[in-house]
Amino acid sequence: MPLTPGSVGQVSTVGEDNKKLVVDWSLAASTGAFLVRGGPNVPPEEAKLAVSELRELTVDAEAHVREVTGLGAGLPLLPGEVVDRPGWVRSAAAGLDALTGKALQSLPTGKLSPVLAGGAGVQTGVVLAFLASRVLGQYDPFGGDGGRLLLVAPNVVTAQHAMQVPGRDFRLWVCLHECTHRLQFTAVSWLKDYFGDEVERLVSGLAGDDDGFTQLVGRLPDAVREVKRAKSDGVVALSQLLRSPQQREVFDKLLALSTLLEGHADYVMDAVGPGVVPAVEMIRARFTARRRGGGLLDRILRSLLGIDAKVRQYAQGAAFTRHVVDRVGMSGFNAVWTSPNTLPSRAEIADPDKWVRRVHG
Repeated sequence: MPLTPGSVGQVSTVGEDNKKLVVDWSLAASTGAFLVRGGPNVPPEEAKLAVSELRELTVDAEAHVREVTGLGAGLPLLPGEVVDRPGWVRSAAAGLDALTGKALQSLPTGKLSPVLAGGAGVQTGVVLAFLASRVLGQYDPFGGDGGRLLLVAPNVVTAQHAMQVPGRDFRLWVCLHECTHRLQFTAVSWLKDYFGDEVERLVSGLAGDDDGFTQLVGRLPDAVREVKRAKSDGVVALSQLLRSPQQREVFDKLLALSTLLEGHADYVMDAVGPGVVPAVEMIRARFTARRRGGGLLDRILRSLLGIDAKVRQYAQGAAFTRHVVDRVGMSGFNAVWTSPNTLPSRAEIADPDKWVRRVHG
């Protein structure tokens, strides 16, 4: 039995409104949902078990995350939503619309704007279709009424089969990661607004340039040549596309925050230990090897989309978290959530002791 739309929950498509269209998010959602590949064929009993466990395990997972991190006391324990690949595409498009919509409205529009928006929507849909077969889960703080935790059942089952690890252990392990992200945004009251404001600053800064996006695209060949010449990870090359110091400053803040959030979640999902996830060490070893794998075409696409750089973020952020917790304990680490001023910079992510000295003296 394939894990199809009939097997799991659905996420509604992007709604239409009167906003200026820079990216046609509805077209992106429909394109991605149409292009995405179907899920694996599994016995009906296995499909039902995977869906029901993913939904139920999020409650247990967040309880364990709270115990490890000390965050979220008193917040309600809520289940996640289980979706298929088209459902994830629609949700991702809606989340991106909500995240970037305010800033994108400031971009100039003209007679060709609807055509350009449609082209951007199709291209975005193609990218979302590629990602939709790889994403295991996601917490979108801008989705729904107060955030949305999604688990992509077909991808979780595919990864579990490929790695030959215990099904329930792997599903719980994935839930631990996504529940950590949910807790970061729900337990830290200022984080959602801070993240949204910084994204708006970056996008608005690009829009504020004369033909900002056009010039940004025109500088892409230089970035590609820089990646080839310096064998950089693509993040450095991308930062070179940002012309003003203000743009690069915002980019560095967002990159450091993303690295912290992903690394913290990676640390926590292992820190719960084998008492909660008996096969955690096997899963981590095989999952890390799987992250590095893939055929030549897949690796090229991952590099172009920045996925390889994202994998390095997990490792860098987890190393930062581990080092700080070892030095000052989890309560000391939690000082990162005090305010935007206590978040680590990119330099401090690479040198955790620098952050410890600044924040803890």
